[in-house]
Amino acid sequence: MIIILNKKFIGLVIVVAIMIIIVTSGVIMYNKNDEATITSNYNLVNKPIERGNENSNHIAFACNVDWGNEVIPEILQILKEKEIKITFFVTGRWVKAFPDLFQTIVEAGHEIGSHGYQHLDYSKLSLEQNKQQIKQAEEVIIKYGAKRPILFAPPSGAYNQYTLIAAEELGYKTILWSIDTIDWRQGSTKDVIVKRVMEKANHEGGIVLMHPMPETAKALPLLIEELQKKNLEIGGVSDVLVH
Repeated sequence: MIIILNKKFIGLVIVVAIMIIIVTSGVIMYNKNDEATITSNYNLVNKPIERGNENSNHIAFACNVDWGNEVIPEILQILKEKEIKITFFVTGRWVKAFPDLFQTIVEAGHEIGSHGYQHLDYSKLSLEQNKQQIKQAEEVIIKYGAKRPILFAPPSGAYNQYTLIAAEELGYKTILWSIDTIDWRQGSTKDVIVKRVMEKANHEGGIVLMHPMPETAKALPLLIEELQKKNLEIGGVSDVLVH
């Protein structure tokens, strides 16, 4: 009787073990197939754009906005006086917090790009999390008066394969930069900002990254003047992509 029970028990253990192996193998195969699909999609997507047409005499200003609302009116006034339209990449949460100021930017005729909903490290987000951030920002941007954006600038330029796949699947071009003002860094005075940009403004189709900082606003008039002396036409990101 004891021997029979042992045989039954051993048989049950064997069956359970086989089932575990089958299920585990299926999960592993599923994960491998899933990873292969994502890798394949990543290889097919366009890589981030750091500059525009190399044969263009245009240069773009890209202002990333998640704060600095107290400086934006001054920047808008300078751009109005100089008759220049640039690209403002805005986070959804900023638009929601300052809808009137956002609408002022839109009404002034500047191009609006997405900076995601929150200012997060998108390189640490999954595919669905990246999509969620981009979709949420899009909804708020449209709700408060702008047309649907087609350009997406990940905060801090941080991205992974999921970010690029998410952006492309949602109809966006991922934008980085070729010239960085680094205006957020301590010690970035207006003269330092102008010098940084002019030292690298030696290529056509450049994209200049900036933020709504007090010293950036102070630097703008001189920066515009110096770039125009080089016969560069200042505009938004779409301008350097099409010209």
